[in-house]
Amino acid sequence: MKARGKPVQSGSFALHRRPLVRPLLASAALAAAIALGGCDTDGVAPISRSLQPLSDRMLTEIEQRNMDKDSQLLVRLFKEEAELEVWKVDRNGRFALLKTYPICRWSGELGPKIKEGDRQAPEGFYTITPSLMNPNSSYYLAINMGFPNAYDRANDRTGAFLMIHGDCSSRGCYAMTDEQIAEIYALARESFFGGQRAFQIQAYPFRMTPLNMAKHRTSPHMAFWRMLKQGYDHFEVTRHEPKVDVCEKRYVFDAETKGRFTAAGKCPPYTVSEDVVAAVKEKQQRDERQTAELVSRGTPAVPVRMGVDGGMHPTFLAAFQKPHTDGMGVVRSPFVSLPGTIPAHARPPGNPEAEPTTSSVVADTPAARSTPRVAAAQPATQTSASSGGLFGNLFASNGSSEPQSSPGMFDRMQRMVGLRGSEPNTETSPTSASKAKPAAAPKSTQIASTPKAKAGEPPKADARPAANAGAIRPAGKPAGQETAADTPGNASNNGLLSGAQPTVPTGGFDTRFGAWR
Repeated sequence: MKARGKPVQSGSFALHRRPLVRPLLASAALAAAIALGGCDTDGVAPISRSLQPLSDRMLTEIEQRNMDKDSQLLVRLFKEEAELEVWKVDRNGRFALLKTYPICRWSGELGPKIKEGDRQAPEGFYTITPSLMNPNSSYYLAINMGFPNAYDRANDRTGAFLMIHGDCSSRGCYAMTDEQIAEIYALARESFFGGQRAFQIQAYPFRMTPLNMAKHRTSPHMAFWRMLKQGYDHFEVTRHEPKVDVCEKRYVFDAETKGRFTAAGKCPPYTVSEDVVAAVKEKQQRDERQTAELVSRGTPAVPVRMGVDGGMHPTFLAAFQKPHTDGMGVVRSPFVSLPGTIPAHARPPGNPEAEPTTSSVVADTPAARSTPRVAAAQPATQTSASSGGLFGNLFASNGSSEPQSSPGMFDRMQRMVGLRGSEPNTETSPTSASKAKPAAAPKSTQIASTPKAKAGEPPKADARPAANAGAIRPAGKPAGQETAADTPGNASNNGLLSGAQPTVPTGGFDTRFGAWR
């Protein structure tokens, strides 16, 4: 039977690509999720928190910055400043800064992650595909950074399940509040729907400015950081995502070659655009002159090791300030306005030796989930009550793209039929944390104490930041059991952003691809 209409020639496929790109990408992502099915998640289908739509406020910000909500995304992380930047491509075709989020907690010292168990959050360039998006994380939502990448493996660096997640608790990860990760997750999800096959995360020890390079000049990691700065400078001068390759155990940026890059092998002959080379060289020379001037003026070098475990943005540190008495004898409490909720088990940076040995278990015990959380003045996202369908499983895998980080298919089948299979045994795996034997949270991890209640009275929660005593809410239910009322910012709609309304997410995977089930 002859088909109706004109046949589509291969050369005209581009004219018809847009209507098909989302279903095709959805199918590819679904196949990837199935291929990584050996990696355990906290549930089969993504729960409603992964389908939360972008708030009206965020949609307005995107429009004001001349962007589309599904345009390409790029993330930059800065340890020392404890900030996460989200960049999106604007309608001029260049990346522009959309929003900067304060990081609630990161662990370790400045410097790259070397080996599993060192509590270090990764530094480097990482590629995030849909299969690395975990909607069922014990830490509310999570984005697996894909550590170790090709550079890390070539340099014998070990570890797995290093995430950007919620819960403000880190042991080698970048931890946000639940409200923050919900918005970041939604932005990434929309970029995939817009056709982006993967987005880049650039993780730095600090902003690569002349002042910071001068302050950290004595660090043993300086050679590594100078290499990272090359990629940083490529992005700064072009406002395009740098193409990242690895050869001779080092990063190479924006290289074009007819050969093949192998991480530990010799670099093939390659070229870089002359315009990019000239712009980067000019910036590097200018930065080096300013760095030398700062050193000659006596800019002190900071200690190589700070003696604390990680960092926390000052916005969140303020919530841990104790009330003080002024000169008139009046007790004053610091006013704190937070971009999300701080769980009661969260704590500011301190001596790593004083930290519990398995903070990820502490963060997901029944005792920790029952403790109050310090609530935000303005949560960063709104709530959805929808659940995922077939294509909701697109982001159902929380595993790394590395083969060694995923159990085998037969191992998975053994667990499904009740036999004992191998479980991931990693330092930061949200799923392994949720499967750990429940244990009472150590007293040293609580920022809130609960006085003994009198007979017939309910116990009272006494949060450390007294200024927030009137803004406390219980922690969420275990993953996969929460309802729309359990997600952040849904108490009587008080947690919604200004102008936002709780709606069924029209941008959810199920509604977008319902016709393809």
